[in-house]
Amino acid sequence: MTRAAAVTAAEKTFDDGRLKAIFARRIAIPTESQNPDRAADLARYLTDEMQPSLEALGFTCKILTHPKAKGPFLLAERIEDPALVTVLGYGHGDVIRGLEGQWQEGRDPWTLDDTGTRWYGRGVVDNKGQHTINIEALRCVLETRGKLGFNVRYLIEMGEEVGSAGLHDLAREHRDLFRADLLIGSDGPRMTAERPTLCLGARGGYRIDLTINAREGGHHSGNWGGLLSNPAVRLAHAISTIIGPTGQVLVHELLPDELPASVKRALADIEPASIPGGPQIEPWWGEAGFTPAEKVYGWNTFEVLAFGAGDIANPQNAVPPAAKAACQIRTVVGSNPDGFIPAIKRHLVRHGFPDVEVTSGRDAAFKATRTDPDHPWVQWVAASIAQTTGKKPAVIPNAGGSLPNDVFAEILGMPTIWVPHSYPGCSQHAPNEHVPSALVREAISLMAGLYWDLGEGTHPKVAR
Repeated sequence: MTRAAAVTAAEKTFDDGRLKAIFARRIAIPTESQNPDRAADLARYLTDEMQPSLEALGFTCKILTHPKAKGPFLLAERIEDPALVTVLGYGHGDVIRGLEGQWQEGRDPWTLDDTGTRWYGRGVVDNKGQHTINIEALRCVLETRGKLGFNVRYLIEMGEEVGSAGLHDLAREHRDLFRADLLIGSDGPRMTAERPTLCLGARGGYRIDLTINAREGGHHSGNWGGLLSNPAVRLAHAISTIIGPTGQVLVHELLPDELPASVKRALADIEPASIPGGPQIEPWWGEAGFTPAEKVYGWNTFEVLAFGAGDIANPQNAVPPAAKAACQIRTVVGSNPDGFIPAIKRHLVRHGFPDVEVTSGRDAAFKATRTDPDHPWVQWVAASIAQTTGKKPAVIPNAGGSLPNDVFAEILGMPTIWVPHSYPGCSQHAPNEHVPSALVREAISLMAGLYWDLGEGTHPKVAR
């Protein structure tokens, strides 16, 4: 009954093929939440696969539904003693479309393919594999110690890939069922495949649409060019007053108040890397004077996602009547999203563009969240992972992308720590989704060490 024994049990679970078999069984269930024909599979993943697995570990399970949600939710709990610390785990069992026929070497997305160094299959990283690693690490601790030594609530949703509809309402309506002292979840990538990583929140995402409707219909560019304003030209110049030619945001109301000292310290040894065969980082782009890590994890960005005027596939000799740009602001904590649209409107009027309509885009907005990197729980989790792996983990204040982390950080009011079990080149949301098998082995061992330490009672005190 030692920490080393629990870690060894986790490594053996990988080495003897048991973990791979569980991966394969879960990947075989085609839980595409974007596909309405898969509704039964979404429910089956919870009732036939996850519920029996958790009940075998002494969890009590409850299936929750919400009219807004694309699929059900599973909430499992194992309460050993109400006086002990309670950890909330999170995962999602839904995946994006399998994209059959597009995978290399004829791979089937619903069949796990082990090449010796990589495991391929839809969901191996996003997110079936990640919550499988964590739950099997809990099993290793439970079988080694005979108990966990702490309480666990575990949430698995089936609609994360379509916006987690209903999750926020469920958290408000069933706050007691979700109550915990902190979240330890796994989603997204590490900084690199080799370096364990802690991520403490997520950037927010807000769609802003910019539109000029100049007139009805296009008009001959020979007869009317030079007499009628061109909406595409006007809109391009309007956007250039919002973001500069090398990516700097020029409207100060769209930026956070500051880059906190604790965030700057955490990012000091973080170096985003270009992906072989993928895009290469362009150091000249983005906020001047910021490191690459500060640009993507510590600051806001303004992106033009799409720009249109006329028919680009079949252009006419006419001044177009309208132009539209779909834009997005990625935000960190310390921003004021409620003020974005009024600020942009005021800015454009000041710069001579009162004809630009500024509206909220159709996509749901995600709030920015962040646990302070100096929080005692962050330091404690980082120390546990370092003890198991012999590596200093990277601590990222918030992911570059967006997650429904505000459910846990704001609605439920707990520190949030994500320990991802993937890497930037994993091809999630694309054909050939995969995970390095060495990363999987390290991940289950470090999670077993982390859960063991939670049961030792040496963690930070919790306020209730």
